[in-house]
Amino acid sequence: MLIIPIKEGENIDRALKRYKRKFDKTGTKRQLQARKQFEKPSVLNRTAHQKAQYIQRLRDQENV
Repeated sequence: MLIIPIKEGENIDRALKRYKRKFDKTGTKRQLQARKQFEKPSVLNRTAHQKAQYIQRLRDQENV
């Protein structure tokens, strides 16, 4: 549970923005989406492998 202390005289919009930022940093939304539908371990491994290849290509292009 996220707790956002509101300062004296603080605008509610600003507090809401801080809440949203903190919520994004915790990764709760991504975790909920991942649990929503089961993915086979082979699919997870394949996507991780593809992501690693993509990052490696970017690093190779950067070094050239």
